[in-house]
Amino acid sequence: MEQVTEGVKNLNIADSSNKKNRIQVSNTKKPLFFYVNLAKRYLQQYNEVELSALGMAISTVVTIAEILKNNGIVIEKRITTSTVDIGESGGRPVQKAKIEIVLGKSDNFDQIMAAATAQVGEGEEQG
Repeated sequence: MEQVTEGVKNLNIADSSNKKNRIQVSNTKKPLFFYVNLAKRYLQQYNEVELSALGMAISTVVTIAEILKNNGIVIEKRITTSTVDIGESGGRPVQKAKIEIVLGKSDNFDQIMAAATAQVGEGEEQG
């Protein structure tokens, strides 16, 4: 029994819903560029960000990833698609499409972010 207790104490559960660098995107709650800017901030902190969405929000996640990629800020590391059962209060579960896109910093991430910060600073001085 003591060995089981010791094993439970040392158990490391990889709970995917508790990642610090995951952004769960909704297509109704926040504007698109809120997520773009949040992803940039997460990249500065964690060097990698995971964008996740269900159903109709999938197109929003793809757009966010493409904006970041086309600006040279990120590189794609992994794209995963699946279906998940969402429990409806009315009875049987409904299947929804799910996408997870993992993005990493590009080689010139720091230069691009420094240039963007400098432009913002110049705009404030002129205004």
